[in-house]
Amino acid sequence: MEETFQKLTERLLEKNSRLSVARARTWVELLWEDFETSYAKAGYDYRGKDFTEKMVTQLIDSYGTNIHEFAARNPKYKHLLDDSSDTVH
Repeated sequence: MEETFQKLTERLLEKNSRLSVARARTWVELLWEDFETSYAKAGYDYRGKDFTEKMVTQLIDSYGTNIHEFAARNPKYKHLLDDSSDTVH
């Protein structure tokens, strides 16, 4: 999993230079968990790590450039994504 998360983090950083490495990693983990949880709650069978990786990659490709703006609009995640003390790559 570490290798997969690292690859996805790097992909997100390529899309969004405003994120620190730590925040990009947090986003990857949140997207991963949120997708798997939502998929399960919807009643779908688990389709494996490769399927989730594909979906998270699509989310990164679609929304990665502006993903940092999400935290400003969603207080549920704001504390997890506060990057005011992070170093940007």
